[in-house]
Amino acid sequence: MKNAQSLIEAAFEDRSKLANDDVREAVERTVANLDNGTLRVAEPPAEPGGEWTVNAWVKQAVLLYFGIREMKTMEVGPFEWHDKIPLKKDLAEQGIRVVPPGTARFGSHLEPGAILMPGYVNIGARVGTGTMVDTWATVGSCAQIGKHVHLSGGVGIGGVLEPPGATPVIVEDGAFLGSRAIVVEGVRVGAEAVLGSNVVLTSSTKILDVTGSEVVEHKGYVPPRSVVIPGTRPKEFPAGTYHVPCALIIGQRKESTDRKTTLNDALRDFSVAV
Repeated sequence: MKNAQSLIEAAFEDRSKLANDDVREAVERTVANLDNGTLRVAEPPAEPGGEWTVNAWVKQAVLLYFGIREMKTMEVGPFEWHDKIPLKKDLAEQGIRVVPPGTARFGSHLEPGAILMPGYVNIGARVGTGTMVDTWATVGSCAQIGKHVHLSGGVGIGGVLEPPGATPVIVEDGAFLGSRAIVVEGVRVGAEAVLGSNVVLTSSTKILDVTGSEVVEHKGYVPPRSVVIPGTRPKEFPAGTYHVPCALIIGQRKESTDRKTTLNDALRDFSVAV
């Protein structure tokens, strides 16, 4: 893929190169490898707690893919779409369960054992084995969802395509996101964390750990095994003091129990709505 990478990087700087067959083939092959899982937009760290590595050239390929594809009409029974990107195929052979009308775009990858209810997975995204994307949950472009994650009904995972070097939204293994939780703008949710219903995390959201005698502030990152609920904090404006949204870390999942029991304990012990 080294040759494909150099062709894609050159074409991203000079779009006229997309007229060359070898460049177009490199773009098509890269997106196909995203689809089959041999490539990914971001690589997980070698050690727990490390940093993810973004493959900017792969995101460049996704952006170029939109430029070389033509609009086409797709029909499935009484339903019709008009778009540039086809849907994933051969789901049974890949061991993926997709419940109608769940939609996964070509160029996304769902690992064997993943379940997609009537939700949506966009191009460049990756969903790990054993993960449930529940009804009306959406996984945006290039988002990285780990193994055995539960995205509850209506969860919104934002897409991050530009700039190509920007880190996508990352939800690590074993995390649980309650109904209508929203995670966007490259926020990273650590392994086995629990987000209660309606938690909204953007790159600027204050994530406040209030479990100790002094508040500890995070931004853009939820530490592993944290239990998080929506909150507000006062902020001064010229017109007066108003409360703005934040997220509160109110506890940790327990080490002594397995994931399923720990999740139930967390929700009960901290009264987290899901």
